[in-house]
Amino acid sequence: MEKVVLQAEKRSVVGKQVKALRREGKLPGVIYGRHVEPIAISLEAHSTGLAMTKLTSSSLVTINLDGKDYPALVRDRQRDYIKGVLTHVDFLAVDLNEKIRTMVGLHYVGVSPAVKDYNGVLVHNLEQLEVECLPTDLPERIDIDISVLKQIGDGIRVRDVDTALTDKVVVLNDPDEMVAVVTLTKDEETDAVAAVPGAEPAAPELSVERGKKDEEGEEKK
Repeated sequence: MEKVVLQAEKRSVVGKQVKALRREGKLPGVIYGRHVEPIAISLEAHSTGLAMTKLTSSSLVTINLDGKDYPALVRDRQRDYIKGVLTHVDFLAVDLNEKIRTMVGLHYVGVSPAVKDYNGVLVHNLEQLEVECLPTDLPERIDIDISVLKQIGDGIRVRDVDTALTDKVVVLNDPDEMVAVVTLTKDEETDAVAAVPGAEPAAPELSVERGKKDEEGEEKK
């Protein structure tokens, strides 16, 4: 992805007064980090909103503030869901020469023969992995190829994903942790058990995660 640079200005307006700032087409935000004291900033709302649609939580951006560049990650996006616009953004400033630990989202790609040909159900046990690396080596996302899941019961573990990354990125999750697995539908599992005299249904090893925690919090007061 091409380098994303966001132009920012320091702001003194805080609290409820930021509503006036938004009416002027400005987006309030803050930069903070290990080596950076929190700095209240404002950005041009429209251009920043467009740029944000292309960024993940592990995308590296540059905040240009008073002629100084701050490499940063987007840490929190607050949004007005009625109007569909951003209301506040938190940026975590990082040192390009220091390794960081952060979560990287998983992106499932390909077609599983077990799902397509055997009516299996793909269960996502993980939606993110924790990694450690330099900010410049941080992947925006990790692709998980599910075409390797050919039979019911086939799964992908963290150690299988680890081999697809460069040696500059270390995955911190348990190597044996299951990322995704193909199972039978509940009806088919019941039918299979019923066909075996005296058999009892087995407890599922994994539960299907019904939802993903929204990364965007409520608007700050």
